[in-house]
Amino acid sequence: MLFKSLVLLAGTAAVAHGAPSAPGANDIPRDVLTQISSWGSNPTNLQLHLYAPSNLTGKPAIILALHGCFGSGPWHAEMTSQFQTLSSSRNFVVLYPSSINDNNCWDVASPASLTRDGGGDSTGLATIVRWATTTFNADPKKVFITGSSSGCMMSNVMASAYPDLFSAVSCYSGVPAGCLAGSPGSSPISADQTCANGGIRKTGEEWAEVVRGMAPLPEGKGKGKGKGKGKGNQGWKYPKVATWHGDNDFFVNYFHNFEEQLEQWGAIHGVEFTRNETNVPAAGYTKMVYGDGTKLVGYSASGVGHVVPQFEVVDLEWFGL
Repeated sequence: MLFKSLVLLAGTAAVAHGAPSAPGANDIPRDVLTQISSWGSNPTNLQLHLYAPSNLTGKPAIILALHGCFGSGPWHAEMTSQFQTLSSSRNFVVLYPSSINDNNCWDVASPASLTRDGGGDSTGLATIVRWATTTFNADPKKVFITGSSSGCMMSNVMASAYPDLFSAVSCYSGVPAGCLAGSPGSSPISADQTCANGGIRKTGEEWAEVVRGMAPLPEGKGKGKGKGKGKGNQGWKYPKVATWHGDNDFFVNYFHNFEEQLEQWGAIHGVEFTRNETNVPAAGYTKMVYGDGTKLVGYSASGVGHVVPQFEVVDLEWFGL
């Protein structure tokens, strides 16, 4: 009942004053999942809920948590409830946006969404992050993104199109950024299934060029140099990436989507595979370390299908929280 009344109050305020205005930090209830009605540019009509702890202190972190297809922000909040539990002790706000289009999948196929400030879902998500960072006076170096399935696919897209907004990614059961480019949709119903079936194969450097193509370099930014194989980040500082996948996933095929993601981000960061760590972080999981493990890691889950349980504590450790 409290949650419903908060949503109604936000809607009433918007109607009473005409065009909705974005709330300030003091207007947002604490210790409860709260719907936000306005935050700025929203070209694809995304929805937003967030959770902010009552003891939030100066310069908190921000986590953007993205649901999978057929899901929603509130549903994903339930599935990743440890984020809310731990937010007070680790000082962060969790953002739970919702896609209302294409079976509630994130658009990871259209040119609008695969282009920085192109007017797609990615533009709305970037606006949410910028609004929250300003509203909560957050540390811009402590903004992170995580997601499952379609949310993982969009996490890879956001890291590519808006590398300056995020410091780290941890996502589950996804595909490389740009894998679905040109598909008529992004959902299991609307999409060309070639990508999900593991049929899009590229070299690491070819995948890296897909990433770079989503965010043209700003004027005055030169080309960076990576270490090892590939050309490095080509001017942007890209976030570090952890990607998880179950080896029994035939919905978003483990063979070869997991490998292709690692190829993509390995080329971006200029790191190669160095070693496996078995039974990390749990029995049946293998941690695949690239370089020294500070830029890219993969987690292969033996016998696990498409739904890999989210390891929120491990995610927070990867984020440095």
